[in-house]
Amino acid sequence: RGLYDIVVAKDNQSRCVGRYDNHGSFGELALMYNTPRAATIVATTEGALWGLDRVTFRRIILKNNAKKRKTYELFIESVPLLKSLEASERMKIVDVIGEKVYQDGERIISQGDKADCFYIVESGEVKILIKSKTMTSKEANQEVEIARCHRGQYFGELALVTNKPRAASAYAVGEVKCLVMDVQAFERLLGPCMDIMKRNITHYEEQLVAMFGSSMDLLDPGN
Repeated sequence: RGLYDIVVAKDNQSRCVGRYDNHGSFGELALMYNTPRAATIVATTEGALWGLDRVTFRRIILKNNAKKRKTYELFIESVPLLKSLEASERMKIVDVIGEKVYQDGERIISQGDKADCFYIVESGEVKILIKSKTMTSKEANQEVEIARCHRGQYFGELALVTNKPRAASAYAVGEVKCLVMDVQAFERLLGPCMDIMKRNITHYEEQLVAMFGSSMDLLDPGN
């Protein structure tokens, strides 16, 4: 229980990139790969934690990850965004991702929210909708569909790359399974993919200009 901020130091500055709110786990990357801590966790309220020593953690996690790797290895290799990574880098992603299932119409992310996760569609279809500031007042509360994501495609990266609130909402179309990576793992493991994701942001801007005559919803997202 408790609230914990995830603080990352970059360019001699510290910034909060996420928060654990009475659930979650942290510290696993350094234990799995014998590397320094990638982030500092700061308690912002009184709380309680369970801890595992390195030996116990590795014994449990390696047993579970053997099954997990068999399940996800081929799928991760098929994701276009991740093909530029080395095989060892893709395996690290397999080790830290989780899976979430969403039902038809369920909202996965909400426009204006703080970003905490990155999503890859494992199965099903996800529609991306936006409330545009450039619409007339009558239309302002209506969401407009701007894209759909299918197996192997991803969403939720924009807010993590730009360090801004979510610029759009995402909804499940039918039952959807997504692989989910938290912000800490995203920043640590997907650095080599950043150029690809930034190019996609340019594509998003062009798409919004074509639809609404402006890309300000990406430059200044929110409700």
